Amino acid sequence: MNIPQLLSDLRSLMRREHLGAFIFPSTDPHNGEYVPAHWEGRKWVSGFTGSAGTAVVTLDSAVLWTDSRYFIAAAAELDDTEYVLMKEKMPGTPSVAQWLGEQLADSNYKEVGIDGMCVAASTAENLMAELRQNGGLTLRTNLDILAHIWTTRPDIPLLPVRVQPIEYSGVSAGEKLAMLRRKLREQHADGMLVAALDDIAWTLNIRGSDVSCNPVVVAYLLVSSDRATVFVNGCKISDEVRQYLDAEGVAIEEYENIAKGLADYGEYNILIDKDEINYTLYKKVRCKIVSAPSPIPALKAVKNAAEIRGFRNAMRRDGVALVKFTRWLKEGVAAHVAAGAAPDDVVVIDGEVQTELSIDRKLTALRAQQPLFRHTSFDTIAGYGPHAAIVHYEATEETDIPLRHHGFILIDSGAQYQDGTTDITRTIPLGPLTEEERRVYTLVLKGNINLAMLKFPDGASGTQLDAVARKDLWAYGYNYLHGTGHGIGSYLNVHEGPHQIRMEYRPAPLHAGMTVTDEPGIYIEGRFGVRIENTMIIRRYTTPLERQGITPSPTPVFLEFDPLTLCPIDTEPIILPLLSDEELEWLNAYHKTVCDTLAPLLDSDDRAWIETACREVRR
Repeated sequence: MNIPQLLSDLRSLMRREHLGAFIFPSTDPHNGEYVPAHWEGRKWVSGFTGSAGTAVVTLDSAVLWTDSRYFIAAAAELDDTEYVLMKEKMPGTPSVAQWLGEQLADSNYKEVGIDGMCVAASTAENLMAELRQNGGLTLRTNLDILAHIWTTRPDIPLLPVRVQPIEYSGVSAGEKLAMLRRKLREQHADGMLVAALDDIAWTLNIRGSDVSCNPVVVAYLLVSSDRATVFVNGCKISDEVRQYLDAEGVAIEEYENIAKGLADYGEYNILIDKDEINYTLYKKVRCKIVSAPSPIPALKAVKNAAEIRGFRNAMRRDGVALVKFTRWLKEGVAAHVAAGAAPDDVVVIDGEVQTELSIDRKLTALRAQQPLFRHTSFDTIAGYGPHAAIVHYEATEETDIPLRHHGFILIDSGAQYQDGTTDITRTIPLGPLTEEERRVYTLVLKGNINLAMLKFPDGASGTQLDAVARKDLWAYGYNYLHGTGHGIGSYLNVHEGPHQIRMEYRPAPLHAGMTVTDEPGIYIEGRFGVRIENTMIIRRYTTPLERQGITPSPTPVFLEFDPLTLCPIDTEPIILPLLSDEELEWLNAYHKTVCDTLAPLLDSDDRAWIETACREVRR
């Protein structure tokens, strides 16, 4: 990738268009976290490959904003380029508008460009206001600048649409549309435009392959009081899928006709979620707008009985693959040490030097042997030693390093099975550990367990729970800047809202039936990182008073977490005196569940290994 030439071509066009700057967000017309290659303009123009970030190019400078997950990775990828890294939410870091106000103060070009199809309406409006306040700059949204300079731009995906069977979805598309219309009536809205790809996939019980690792379809869904239309490239729709959608009351129009569909929309008003709908389409609406959050994420977040059953079945199969993988790795390391390998020697298993990429390939291959496996749920994070301190590290041929017989490897991975999505992190020792590594590991484990044990009232938000996972880390002066937990889709996106567990305020309430991860971590830059993650489901908690037949007034509803992930947590690095009796009891109970559930599914050698890995830990 020739970044200097790209910037030169870009600036030539900017001068012709009288633009002082152009902004490249990470989003697409559907405001997705992960986007098809066609809309990866920020990645193309900057060379930064992380999933979150904003590149801004002026006629004489270039900068990139990203969050704490990518500070280390972005610095490395932007090295030897013109780009300057801006660390979001760090002291002294200006906003995009503030920075542009300073840069363009003496410029004759006072117009800033952004593709209105690739920025949420709310973001565009806020940016317009900020730019006016910072130097009287204006925002132009009607230019897809990439269409003029990206000569090798990939096409919009045209992969087939599939139906998600009712045995896994649990509720028909017709019923979901009825649920949605009831929610719309509560908002006094006649219909709504849906742009979020996972919301469309969930509502219509369809799946696709248009976004890497996320089984979604590039489409729009326009719902009115008595009809629904999906806007999707027709070549992706087989006769079977067409008949299915027709039976569920869903018409089909071509993807590029969405603007016309909005023009033809005949209801009095329409609900628009300005955080979801892009600015260009938002401005196409001619009827009265009910500006409100989409009701779909909250409906989708609470899993029905079929989805919960699917999650548990998928986690069992995933657990089998993880046990086979962990046994292969641990026994392979031990055998190499027994053969005389020293701590600084590279790890050799099955005659092959093991690296971060080979570990990824091995784990994926074992998952692929499981029934209903479709693909990974995100690109595996397999970071050894200092790479584990890069929160969202992804090994490449250029960065791949061999494992050695000391320290940790952090493996954050997941799979898409047709009945459920998995997400798990384990940090595994490969040999001698320092006292600091053992202390950090134990503190992270305490954070994971303390959140997993928590009981809390229905309707509490994740922000209210977040400190429980951090309190022991904070006591030692450690913290992490990523979230503690996120929802997970049912054979859908591995990151799902609206609920999250994190320090930043997220008001979305927690309810029974929601999935959420539990993933505290500590990262020592340049040396090592530790994260331990389980996926959990929220369920009703019967309080001690209720068990005694005592009902307080008013009657509260309390909730608790039930781990879905089934995989041993390595006990070798634990400093036992740092664990409380309650934490140790939880760990032993979790391991008993893991062993009791998975052992019947394993062959004799794997069963013997898991029985050892899950044996009771005593002081």
